[in-house]
Amino acid sequence: MLSTLNATALMSPKLLIGALSVVFLLPCLISCLCCRLVIAIAPKIGMLDRPGERKIHTAPIPTDGGLGIWLATIIPCAALTLLLCGYNSELNTIWNVSIAQCPEAITIRFDGILARLTQLWILLALGSGLVILGVIDDRYGLPWQLRLGFEFLIAIVAVCCGWRADCFIDNKLLASALSVLWIVTLINSFNLLDNMDALSGGVATICAFFLALVSLCYAPNAESGEPQYFLGAFLILLSGAISGFLTQNRPPAKIFMGDAGAYFIGFLLATASLSMTYVGTDTPKTAVFVPIVVLATPLYDTISVVIVRLSHGKSPFVGDKNHYSHRLVALGLSTKQAVATIYLTTFVCAVGAVYLYQLNFLAASIVLIQTVCIMSLIAILEFAARRIILQKSSEIAKTEEERLARAPHKSDTINRE
Repeated sequence: MLSTLNATALMSPKLLIGALSVVFLLPCLISCLCCRLVIAIAPKIGMLDRPGERKIHTAPIPTDGGLGIWLATIIPCAALTLLLCGYNSELNTIWNVSIAQCPEAITIRFDGILARLTQLWILLALGSGLVILGVIDDRYGLPWQLRLGFEFLIAIVAVCCGWRADCFIDNKLLASALSVLWIVTLINSFNLLDNMDALSGGVATICAFFLALVSLCYAPNAESGEPQYFLGAFLILLSGAISGFLTQNRPPAKIFMGDAGAYFIGFLLATASLSMTYVGTDTPKTAVFVPIVVLATPLYDTISVVIVRLSHGKSPFVGDKNHYSHRLVALGLSTKQAVATIYLTTFVCAVGAVYLYQLNFLAASIVLIQTVCIMSLIAILEFAARRIILQKSSEIAKTEEERLARAPHKSDTINRE
């Protein structure tokens, strides 16, 4: 049976590209329409992000564009579920309609997709819980302790349901703890990164694309030995949903993602990376580096922001303007240039991940070291430049104080007269 499946199931490049194009374009369209709907109703119900001390926009902007991303993910999955519930493999029909003209490379996978629908909806239900949390937080502002606690709860449930990184670690408890930490970290990473127009969504799209590329081209399924079409298609669907949002979030943004969208995206990318990296009996140990390399940029932003806040004696959970993007703007880049620079950084790091499934441990370690060096170089340059800027600002302020001290006061001049 397996040999027969392998002989007929592999999709041709033309069929695969066509199918993935539909998977991308449908959620993209849904997301764009849903975001436009949110833009229309947001001012009427108070779903607005108002200007503030640590924000760069100067007028109220509709928030919770993440609802568009969420709906664009849920609706296609619901349609797929509805279709396949009427699938009859013996008669080769869906709801009594013949699908004989459908390519066998697609229909032969319907039973496998049906078997994974329960897992898919558990994942979407957990993600929906985070969307609800984000919507409430965007509207009312929840304490960070409550938000973090709920994120850990969702992550623990996800790990218990099977999204766990074995990481070739025999200790299941340690593997589970690392998985929970990974999920919570990425949930917050994309939320922290959401501080400029099209930034978090653009980085997430790049990351989702490269994770999909790896799963479709290199990461084998443990049972069939073929590419992970289901996981790859889901990541393409997610990138389509985010891209539809980006049509309304590009500068100048008409809508913001909000915590709802950032939490949802971070959670799905975290669980997808766990599913992709640690499957297959012949999976090389170097595969553990794939999500770290692909997601290096949001991880760098999170780590650097926490370090800066702690070094200034501030809580890492209190927002400020010390993010990677803000630091680039402080160096003289425009916001568009800063976003483009971060896009390029994400792309350069993610390219290396494509080859990790084909490299031995030494070569893969070099790719990881190269990624670390890229991010370290960026950190050294930006912090060194910022130190120079602060030093010059201090010198200018000191010079101005000395000038004012030497200048005669107005009262002294009157007295002399």
